[in-house]
Amino acid sequence: MNNNPRPGLNSLLGVLAAGAVFGAATSLANAVAHLSVDLESREATTSGWSIMEIVSVLLDSGWAWAGLAVLAGLPATRAEQSDLRARTLARGAVAGVLALLAATAVYYAVDTIVHDVPLSSYGYDALYWWAATVLLGPILGAIGACARQPGAIGVLAQVTVPVGAAVQMFVMPPGRNEVITTIGQWVVWTMATVTIGMVAVRFLGVRRRRNFSRGAESSL
Repeated sequence: MNNNPRPGLNSLLGVLAAGAVFGAATSLANAVAHLSVDLESREATTSGWSIMEIVSVLLDSGWAWAGLAVLAGLPATRAEQSDLRARTLARGAVAGVLALLAATAVYYAVDTIVHDVPLSSYGYDALYWWAATVLLGPILGAIGACARQPGAIGVLAQVTVPVGAAVQMFVMPPGRNEVITTIGQWVVWTMATVTIGMVAVRFLGVRRRRNFSRGAESSL
């Protein structure tokens, strides 16, 4: 008799665990970053920065949370599956929602411990972000489910997060002073450029191999 949990249950627990870890890490990074600087000093408002503040800025950005949902949806497509099915998109959508719900819940739960405040003090904020999760989580999770697809669909899915991150750095630059903002922008822009470049190189490589194979077959 096989006593191992079903694959679906393992995936569900994995998504919830990933969301919980991300939410806890973000809350703790924010707390450590806050303790690492004297916000009342002049330096803090003009040029002060720390590594933990950069980490906090990166984790607590919208693109990072969107990336969590996209990554959660990625396992919805099985490795051997080449076609995109409605069930695959549905699994990805559910995974994206669950990951964000877990991340939000744990984020505010850890915040109550760190700041020693009642859980009810974050009730409105949690409900607001849970509502946003229900609206955007399915889309982001479904994008993740498309990331393994061949061709343009897979490429677009893979570059969604890096492109969104790069755009956010223009529209909503992070940080409390110009130095943190500049560092955060260049870190994200560098990561986004490298990621998009890797996706493009891989896509062109696969396409070149396919063209070569077709040429070899036609010459026989």
